[in-house]
Amino acid sequence: MNPAVWVQRHGRARPDDPAIADGERVHATWAQFAARTAGAAGGLRDSFGLSPGRRVAIVMRNRPEYLEAMFAIWHAGLVVVPVNARLHRDEIAYILEHSESAVVVTDTDHADDIESLVGTVASLQAAVIAPGDGWDRLTATAPAPLTDRRPDDPAWLFYTSGTTGRPKGATLTNRNLLMASLSYFADIDPVTAQDSILHAAPLSHGSGLYGLPHIASGAVSVVPHSGGVDGEEIAALIQRWPCISFFAAPTMVKRLAGDPAIANADLTHLKTIIYGGAPMYLADLEDALAVFGPRLAQIYGQGETPMTITALSKADHADRNHPRWLDRLQSVGTARTDVEVRVIDDDGNELPAGEIGEVVVRGDVVMSGYWNQPDATAEALRGGWLHTGDVGSFDDDGYLTLRDRSKDLIISGGMNIYPREVEEALLRHPGVGAVAVVGRPDAEWGEAVIAFVVPADGVPSPSVEELDQACLDTIARFKRPKEYRFVDSLPTNNYGKVVKRELRDRLRAEGPTVG
Repeated sequence: MNPAVWVQRHGRARPDDPAIADGERVHATWAQFAARTAGAAGGLRDSFGLSPGRRVAIVMRNRPEYLEAMFAIWHAGLVVVPVNARLHRDEIAYILEHSESAVVVTDTDHADDIESLVGTVASLQAAVIAPGDGWDRLTATAPAPLTDRRPDDPAWLFYTSGTTGRPKGATLTNRNLLMASLSYFADIDPVTAQDSILHAAPLSHGSGLYGLPHIASGAVSVVPHSGGVDGEEIAALIQRWPCISFFAAPTMVKRLAGDPAIANADLTHLKTIIYGGAPMYLADLEDALAVFGPRLAQIYGQGETPMTITALSKADHADRNHPRWLDRLQSVGTARTDVEVRVIDDDGNELPAGEIGEVVVRGDVVMSGYWNQPDATAEALRGGWLHTGDVGSFDDDGYLTLRDRSKDLIISGGMNIYPREVEEALLRHPGVGAVAVVGRPDAEWGEAVIAFVVPADGVPSPSVEELDQACLDTIARFKRPKEYRFVDSLPTNNYGKVVKRELRDRLRAEGPTVG
């Protein structure tokens, strides 16, 4: 099925009810949402000659037009490529080129960068700026009929990265998105037309995915006018919109729990906070429960199985009388309704409770593969299971606890940072002879990026400012190391490979940073 059918249904059944809100103001009713998406679908199809299956990217901060663009793309039978708007221009260019995106819908903040890529990225025909005349012309086009799509047709390319740091496009089908939405109803929350969802986290990631079951049910999609996380604004929106839920990275939950505006707010309308994407310290979780009450639900998932592997329910968070309550709070919950989850050894054998191994998952929510990367697909989906690269163990009750990551991924502030891309940026500086980048526990951000730098022989040692600039020249600002440590050498094994475990152990021994 085509997800855009949800908007058309509500447009007919509830034309005057609010569908999208820009802060406290209604941006579009369901009739307007349906008309604008159908018009923009016609504009994409006719103005650019796009046939079903072509890719259209979205590069913009959270704003109401983001949702219009997403559902217009689907309405036209196209594939949406949501791109993290915080990425560096060169990183965005790679995703556009790899996905062979034909059009980019963007905002004024990114217009210059995106327009400069038209003609540079071979497949890219045009950039459409929203809000603006270009987007308004598309939405005012004669409405296109809803394009039929098969369950296994691609719908969303979720760009993630592997240990190489090169992004991979997890191909999510219409079936994947439907199953993720149904799983939300089964394991997180029922949703009704009287509910609302707040998009304070990026729509290109978890917030966009969790928006789908809410749109399917006719709930109001609320985009903060600031486009970000502001305690006073969120407190006001919680009071303005009924039965409101939102997705947040653990660092965002911690930040809001400590915000005086939230502490003093009336949270009666707050329904659920879904958190995930990174580990959450137990002390922070207890603080959040004290502020928000039994409204927290944790999810564990990946882009390859869109945020759907396990869940720790609101009931689990609230069950303080259970003898293993604290242990459960440190877990990622139990397997979701629509998947099978196992922990296996190196030979692929399922391990019993208590034994640590790799987490694997299978089900109709798992991606069909990586876009145009058959070798990576075969490796990730070997044996019919998605190999997550995460290491964990089940307890006797079926609760999964993650012990470590077999990949070197760093998650800081809910954002994925891959050490190799930071290392490659730093190695461009002639004063860097060798470098290893690892994550250090950080009380505010979850993890902080730390670079161990060996200065090159025969040239002046680089300054911190020079290393920062080497990063900013090629990668996003949020990936820049928080600290540089200059060392004489890096620990290596007998094969000359850097042993990052020793560096991480050294940092963990110092304890998490505070402030």
